[in-house]
Amino acid sequence: MTQTPSSARAQFTVPAKHPMVEVLGSGDALLRVIEEAFPEADIHVRGNEISATGEPGEVALVQRLFDEMMLVLRTGAPMTEDAVERSIAMLKASESGQGDGSETPAQVLTQNILSSRGRTIRPKTLNQKRYVDAIDKHTIVFGIGPAGTGKTYLAMAKAVQALQSKQVNRIILTRPAVEAGERLGFLPGTLYEKIDPYLRPLYDALHDMLDPDSIPRLMAAGTIEVAPLAYMRGRAQPRFTNVLTPDGWRPIGDLRVGDLVIGSNGEPTPVLGVYPQGEKDIYRVTAQDGSWTLCCGEHLWTVRTQDDARRDKPWRVLETQEMIGSLRAAHARRYELPLLTAPVEFPERAVAMDPYALGLLLGDGCITGETTPGSATGDAELTERLEAVLPGAKVRHKGGVDSVLDRVRQPGEVVTELIGTRSHTEFVPDDYLYNTAEVRLAVLQGLLDSDGVPVTQKDRTCRVRFSTTSILLRDDVIGLVQSLGGVAHTRRRPAGEREQGSARAAHRRDAHVVDIRLPEGIEPFRLARKRDKYRGAGGGGRPMRFIDSIEPAGREEAVCIQVAAEDSLYVTQDYLLTHNTLNDAFIILDEAQNTSPEQMKMFLTRLGFDSKIVITGDVTQVDLPNGTKSGLRQVQDILEGLDDVHFSRLSSQDVVRHKLVGRIVDAYEKYDTENGTENGTRKGRSSRGTQGK
Repeated sequence: MTQTPSSARAQFTVPAKHPMVEVLGSGDALLRVIEEAFPEADIHVRGNEISATGEPGEVALVQRLFDEMMLVLRTGAPMTEDAVERSIAMLKASESGQGDGSETPAQVLTQNILSSRGRTIRPKTLNQKRYVDAIDKHTIVFGIGPAGTGKTYLAMAKAVQALQSKQVNRIILTRPAVEAGERLGFLPGTLYEKIDPYLRPLYDALHDMLDPDSIPRLMAAGTIEVAPLAYMRGRAQPRFTNVLTPDGWRPIGDLRVGDLVIGSNGEPTPVLGVYPQGEKDIYRVTAQDGSWTLCCGEHLWTVRTQDDARRDKPWRVLETQEMIGSLRAAHARRYELPLLTAPVEFPERAVAMDPYALGLLLGDGCITGETTPGSATGDAELTERLEAVLPGAKVRHKGGVDSVLDRVRQPGEVVTELIGTRSHTEFVPDDYLYNTAEVRLAVLQGLLDSDGVPVTQKDRTCRVRFSTTSILLRDDVIGLVQSLGGVAHTRRRPAGEREQGSARAAHRRDAHVVDIRLPEGIEPFRLARKRDKYRGAGGGGRPMRFIDSIEPAGREEAVCIQVAAEDSLYVTQDYLLTHNTLNDAFIILDEAQNTSPEQMKMFLTRLGFDSKIVITGDVTQVDLPNGTKSGLRQVQDILEGLDDVHFSRLSSQDVVRHKLVGRIVDAYEKYDTENGTENGTRKGRSSRGTQGK
């Protein structure tokens, strides 16, 4: 071909280590794609030499194309007809100014995400690469575009990559189950048979990326969870379930955004979200120490097994229903629950009597209001301590083990709430129960110095035993212990089985025995002989709490909350720690165009610490009932531009299925534009107004 002033010529030499079939394709298939894309460039091949002559712009693009192809081949990645077509499209877009030119075809086609089962998963278009890059850079990413653009598949590949590199501890895959236009309850089969068709595409993608034999094991361990979006909502407790706040216990249903609850570190943490859940199936979760609370089957628990502890693995997060049927391992309780890492921090309250003195009097004393407060201890050290903490008071011995306080006579000088109480009706007033850790510990020390004993066992750490005939005082002692990070087991000893005391009189009331273990650093005794025995036995060891049973408890109106604590834990009934948000997780919501605005908000606010959320959907394929807005459409107006939230938009040019799919998408877009429709609905109809953007 003769070169004219308006034509150009370029020559390219293929390195000998690359067979020409890699560059030109089998039967010159790649060369034909290039020739069809650049009709004004004459391309010739001789040996390993390739030359192009013709229109300068096209010749320059041909030269760049072969440069990019060689960069891809050097990485070991193959060049296919599809890859060549997409490389040409990227180069032409960059040349025409439609792209910023910051990424080259080689950069797109050589960005490997995951290699599994003999295949490598990588982006195939520029928009796909930018989508993948956005997932790396942002906490929440929306992938919006037509079917076949790889939105969900690439997100799942990134999720598996994050799990394998230990960036997250679990993967959660979810979809709204509305496509069939039917209610799940009226479809035949079991629950899993009902939801399986909606979730099958997610399962299929998992099998492409992981060893199929490992998937059931990972799902059984809670490492991978696949569930309908409706089951993401229900991490809830009945509205009447108590949650601990700085002012004491309060029903979870009464909480509002901004209220404070107590976190696992004992400190107040604000409530970020409150979400009514309607009526739910409820379970009673009971620990081996008798503590219990109520929650739904999807409620989350932080737990670990003995193997986890032995191998120093992190705590795992499981749903209530995941643990049912697997609570024992070789007859031992499988799941350990976390305890408070520090005593609860309640605000300081003014008290009428020294807390240690109150504990001594409750343990061995009597405050009837009819006589002078008395004590039934014959211990000289306790007598001295009681006089020391009650200035101006004098303990006077009456006889036997009985003593009275000579000065404290007026009701105002003692705790008026206790006036008239007897040994079987005593209790700890709220001003002491919900006071500072120092006050609570002093009350407990007084109780244990007077009515508690250290119990030693061979080759075991020491526990503390407390006895009382008052049910109220028993429960208050348990609350004091739990608020300090300990555990307490209780049992009843019938009156007829109790040993007679020094008075040799038969006991008239049953005794409530509380076995106590306190964390290291919490001293249960001030009395020297008890303290020395406790320390000599090595202290109380590490308090532990295990799930003992999970049983159905009917149906109740339920609510879930989100808290700001870093570990998302809050204190519920009996000082049990539980939570609702998802930490250290990669969460994917697919088919998000079929969420309502309320569902979208609920899902986004489930975000926990060190987690990532990817939301995918096609706003042109909304299958919601008439009159229901699409949460994916609305969220673009709400969150666009918000820091650490990114919207990646893909088009028909990014379709990686059959080429005809892209052309079908374009044809529908053209039809909608020409006929003034949006999502198949003519403009002006009332249903469009309810769809939202």
